Amino acid sequence: MAEIVKKTAKKVAKKALEKTPDAIEDKAKDKMQEKATELMKDKVEEKAQAQANTAAEKLQKAKEENSKKVHSRAEKAKDKMQDSLLAVRDKLSDAKEAGEEFQEKISDGNRSSNKRTLKGPQDIKGVSNIKGISNIKSVADIKKASDLKSSSELKTLGSK
Repeated sequence: MAEIVKKTAKKVAKKALEKTPDAIEDKAKDKMQEKATELMKDKVEEKAQAQANTAAEKLQKAKEENSKKVHSRAEKAKDKMQDSLLAVRDKLSDAKEAGEEFQEKISDGNRSSNKRTLKGPQDIKGVSNIKGISNIKSVADIKKASDLKSSSELKTLGSK
């Protein structure tokens, strides 16, 4: 419908131009050119504005998506950092405990080693500690071939 109206308007304008005097025709052509350039300007402006709006919308969407990604990655990094810090703290506490135990062993070792190196009168054996003739092994106490165990009687490493 709009096309028919446009075509009709063009035909009417052409007919009107043919029947008008030259001076008026020149003025009409000038006016028509001004109107045409004005319409073209408006169309170009509208199109540029529409493209700018589309680009702005796309940019806004990309910005929102990137901010979501950044926040999620920051959360993940924070969680990983907390986990690693907790692991380090546990390892440090274990190392501290091991160091304290080592310190105690060294200090206990120093006390006991002093006892071992310095013998007192109580460490000297008396007459009662010396073996008598009854404690010395005789021929009867020596193992014979019949006392040796067979391979079936031997304990293996796995059995106790």
